[in-house]
Amino acid sequence: VQLQASGGGLVQAGGSLGLSCAASGRTFNRYVMGWFRQAPGKEREFVASSWGDGSTFYAQSVKGRFTISRDIAKNTVYLQMNSLKPDDTAVYYCAAAATSYTTSSLGDYPYWGQGTQVTVSS
Repeated sequence: VQLQASGGGLVQAGGSLGLSCAASGRTFNRYVMGWFRQAPGKEREFVASSWGDGSTFYAQSVKGRFTISRDIAKNTVYLQMNSLKPDDTAVYYCAAAATSYTTSSLGDYPYWGQGTQVTVSS
């Protein structure tokens, strides 16, 4: 699986931004798709995940503000980010896992896209 993320940028606190991640291959719906982020000097952390049955899982820090969704026809997973905070500033990565459950464990994801920078100004 090859992943291509896009959509990062600069936004003011309280604003919104959407990320996209296009996946190659015809078995897209069999993979758990996840978003992670890594801020400067910090470890990469889980943000959200989505499985093919529509189930989703969010980190507590983004719950209610971020929404993960997927378009099977386009082999694309999205991350809509609302009410952004300066603490959301990070490089965001999409990833894919061949598990049968949504997972927040970084080690479960063998496939990674390149990162896209999200900067939230105060």
